[in-house]
Amino acid sequence: MQTKSFRIDRYISKKIGINRRDIKLMLAQGRIEINGELVREITTIVEEFDRVLLDGKLLQAKQPIYIMMNKPIGVVSATKDKLHKTVIDLLPKALLGNHEVAHDLHIVGRLDLNTSGLLLLTNDSRWSRKLMSPEEKVNKVYQVTLQNELADEYVAAFSAGMYFEFEDITTQPAELKIVSKHVAEVVLKEGKYHQIKRMFGRFRNPVLALHRSSIGNLLLDTSLAEGESRVLTSDEVSTIFDR
Repeated sequence: MQTKSFRIDRYISKKIGINRRDIKLMLAQGRIEINGELVREITTIVEEFDRVLLDGKLLQAKQPIYIMMNKPIGVVSATKDKLHKTVIDLLPKALLGNHEVAHDLHIVGRLDLNTSGLLLLTNDSRWSRKLMSPEEKVNKVYQVTLQNELADEYVAAFSAGMYFEFEDITTQPAELKIVSKHVAEVVLKEGKYHQIKRMFGRFRNPVLALHRSSIGNLLLDTSLAEGESRVLTSDEVSTIFDR
């Protein structure tokens, strides 16, 4: 995920194809406007959702969008894939509005092919970086169905963290609650590659089903059928970080 903030001269140069040296004069002449204010400093930064005008002509007026999906099994968390249907393919055109929105979307916290549940998509890179930042310690809650019966020793092992020699990492403490003999609820604050399956693999207990039900304070909307999606409310966008 690349940053979408640029210095004003680089942004204008890239947008309309002129030499960056010429933009200094444009600024001095008061020809560039950002969010209703004239801009004169060459060091001004253009953010991805700023409204930018040059000589009264609109150059950028992109709006942020935040989408919740109930991801089904068998669909990949990717924008393009040659073998499988992607989560982008499932999004209704009416929700996106236009092709540019679909092109700008990226996935926040991917789920693998055989994992279902809450998936978030956005064009707001700052929001997604904050959501996935280890410093924010945003909980991700999963329901896990296992082949073999669970035991109390699992709880302590998950809480202590597990060392994976291949990457030379130790997982952060995770909370495991035994729901029934073969079903557990797992709360993670990180998302290493196939982490839950690998942690249960330490007990030689294969994961039969994995479903994410929440991220932070955001619960999967139970009215969404598998494959369905909707735009988040403004409250959901902001309160997902509340503790």
